[in-house]
Amino acid sequence: MSASHEHNHPYHLVDPSPLPIIGAFAAGTTALGLVFFMHDVTNVVLPIGIVLILLTLAVWWRDVIKEAHAGFHTAIVQLGLRYGMALFIASEVMFFSAFFWAYFDAGLFFDEAAQWQRIEYTGGVWPPAGIEVIRAFDLPLLNTMILLLSGCTVTWAHHGLLNGDRQSLIQGLAITVLLGLFFTSVQAYEYIHATFSFDGGIYPSAFYMATGFHGAHVIIGTTFLAVCLYRAIKGDFKPEQHFGFEAAAWYWHFVDVVWIFLFTFVYFFFGKA
Repeated sequence: MSASHEHNHPYHLVDPSPLPIIGAFAAGTTALGLVFFMHDVTNVVLPIGIVLILLTLAVWWRDVIKEAHAGFHTAIVQLGLRYGMALFIASEVMFFSAFFWAYFDAGLFFDEAAQWQRIEYTGGVWPPAGIEVIRAFDLPLLNTMILLLSGCTVTWAHHGLLNGDRQSLIQGLAITVLLGLFFTSVQAYEYIHATFSFDGGIYPSAFYMATGFHGAHVIIGTTFLAVCLYRAIKGDFKPEQHFGFEAAAWYWHFVDVVWIFLFTFVYFFFGKA
């Protein structure tokens, strides 16, 4: 990159990289592997695709971090990154809206005359007859407390960073990561002991799609925060420049809010206390 480009405008013109095309190939390989998997075809395409995606992401984000340390992330570049993260979270809101829509449609109109097949399956009640739902004030309440506490600890870490308190930053992030792992463990235990399976009809499929994808987001968010913890220990973040941590915190708060809606409607309002 020429020095003239660097000084004549506040934008960052990235160097040519093979990562976009490698990432596209990895995504296509993963999609093909998933098709094989869904048709019960034993193959190595899916694991190869997943490994390629993970490697692409790791190298790409490593390059972004290097660019930040090199001073390419000016104020206007950071603003663009914030807009990008905000739009990504907005797309995630719409993603979960589809699952809530499916659940509400089945839960609110379980006895609609036009949906005679639904009535035949549910028995004219919701949750459907024969489904032993997970009680809201059991493991789901514990997980709610875990996520609410994790929202506090990640905020504590952020305040520590802004105030130059590196110890609070590291401690807050470490506790948040542990709470994320605890949440995932509790959800796995809940799934193992659930009395219904994914292919058990409308309620199980809607339940597992909504809570399962949220669980996947918790795993992603925990990984995101674990990387931030590693970077915090290395001393990467500064009070005036720490968008990587901010993005992780935004994502984690989004995960918290989605869980509150899941607990309120899926477990409590349409389930059992």
